[in-house]
Amino acid sequence: MLPLNMEHWPTGQGKLNYTHRVTVAAADIDANGHVNNVVYVRWAQEAALAHWQAAATAELQAAIVWVVVSHGIEYKRPALFGDALTVKTWVETSTTLTSERHCRIVRERDGMLLARSRTVWCAVNPGNGKPRRLPAQVREIFLLTTDEH
Repeated sequence: MLPLNMEHWPTGQGKLNYTHRVTVAAADIDANGHVNNVVYVRWAQEAALAHWQAAATAELQAAIVWVVVSHGIEYKRPALFGDALTVKTWVETSTTLTSERHCRIVRERDGMLLARSRTVWCAVNPGNGKPRRLPAQVREIFLLTTDEH
């Protein structure tokens, strides 16, 4: 279980980041006039999937599917209809079965952090639905560090 009041939230600095862009649609808005909390979770999942599809080989994608083990999110500011957002995601750590992925959702026009999340994903064999060990190649791809920020 992830603590909701995490004191240290990684920024992704020095990690291999993936950027996913979204624009807030009318369907994302709730009765309070801002983006519904569940939508942020959807965006984090979409960014994770897009990162996996962009970086993993076709063979890896056929051999591994991912399921969420736990998810924690902290909401900082609301997003509104029409806002252009950047969802930056990266893998912070990895074990033999899981990876810990982080996301930062930022409003593009002013750079304000709207939400940040940490999700633990488990690698699963799509043939039998059971957890599977992560091949070294996955860790090599996603745990690369970079000097680009």
